[in-house]
Formats: sequence, C-alpha cells, structure tokens
Amino acid sequence: MTKELTRQRLGKIYAHVVTSDQALDVVEALVTSEEGGYVVTPNVDHVVQAEHSPALRAAYEEASLSLLDGQPLLWLSKLLQHPLPEKISGSDFVPHLVERAAERGWRLFFLGAAEGVAARAAEVLKTRHPGLDIVVHSPTFGFESDPDEVESILTMIREARPQILVLALGCPKQKLLMHRWRTKLGPTVSIGAGATLDFIAGDVPRAPKWVSSVGLEWMYRLVREPRRLAHRYLVRDPEILRIAWRTVRTKDELG
Repeated sequence: MTKELTRQRLGKIYAHVVTSDQALDVVEALVTSEEGGYVVTPNVDHVVQAEHSPALRAAYEEASLSLLDGQPLLWLSKLLQHPLPEKISGSDFVPHLVERAAERGWRLFFLGAAEGVAARAAEVLKTRHPGLDIVVHSPTFGFESDPDEVESILTMIREARPQILVLALGCPKQKLLMHRWRTKLGPTVSIGAGATLDFIAGDVPRAPKWVSSVGLEWMYRLVREPRRLAHRYLVRDPEILRIAWRTVRTKDELG
C-alpha cells in the first residue's frame, strides 16, 4: 500500500515523505481495502532507542506508515536528500483521524492510558463528533507479559471489529505490540498514540504550538514532569547528535 512512497532514513529507522492529508488518505485506503496494518510516529527518543533495539527496528521496518513526529527530525531531514514536508505528531494526527472516522462511520478502539483516561477522552470526542463509536479498554500494568490477558484483549478487539485501534501504551511497548499483533487483527489499522489520549481528556496540557515549532516541546514536558522524563531527555536522547552526524555524513537513506 505504501511501497510507492519515498522513505527517509533517520538513524536506523525511517519516516515516509508524506503530508498529514496524504497520510490520512493512506490510512483510509488501508481501511477500505481491509488490508489492515499499523502506523508509527518516530520522534527523537524512538530514533535513539532503535539504535540499541533490533525488535524496535523490525517494528518500524514492517510498519504500513511512518510519520515524522519531532521538529528536530524535520530539521535533520532537510539536510538529507528527501526532506520531509511537515511534522506529523500522533497527538495532532489522531484527532484528524478520529474526525475522518466520524465522517466514514468507522468504529474506534482505545487501548491503554491510565484508568479512566481513555474513557474520558472518548467522551470528549463523542461530544465533538456525535454518533462516534468508540470502544475503550484500560489493561492492567504489565499485561503484555501475561499470555492469558493478551489473548483476552485480542479477542475483545476482534469481537469489536474496529477499523482503527489506538494504543496509548508508550514506546517501545506500543510499537512492539503492533508489530507482534500485525497478523492477528485482520483488517484493523493500529496506531500508537503515546500521551494523545491524556491530551484529549485534558489530564495533561500540550505545549503551545510556538514551543513545538521551535523544537522545545521536550523542554516544556521536562519542566512539567522532571522525575519521569529527566533520564529520557537529559541522559538518553542527547545521543541523537551522534546519530544525526552519522546520518548526514553518510547520507544513509532509503528510496
């Protein structure tokens, strides 16, 4: 379905060269063809994690669609042969996808987020789009290590028959699960949403657009949640500088 799209390598993973509108059309084509698949949204932290995780690299390699999430990666792409046209974060894309689902009469399934968050997000979206059909489930912490609970969740999803499955489980968990489940959910199209449901529910404020546009959303989030995000942003993610230098120096890309 996406073989005709150009891919730009970012470290050891990649993003498709698409606009947000084009990405919506690709997802709709996956839904209407009943091909199924899954969508990933690489950001700086995912690029860094993928350097050390063959499983995460495999999840990205087999994704139906990969959408750039992060202003620094957009800047990096402009130094390469195939600049990406725009940043498409999951927290921006999912609301547009929900709007498309409401227009087409698609059912959605929200999996994850803290107890009650997905349900509140669903209510917010149903208010915006009357008649929207959303099924919600918040699994127990560590459910992915319990084969019985995993099978129960898969059965729940298959019985609901959603066109779109939104996973709010964080990276790498949601990426690895989408990859693991890619042959088990039939025509359902999955997308990893991270904190998107928290934003929609109003539990976590998003950074102002101008902060995101200048590449400082990470700092905004760090100031708000220092204990949870300090290691990610201050210890792990600076490796992106080495990865970016290697990528630019070698012009490491995919066609």
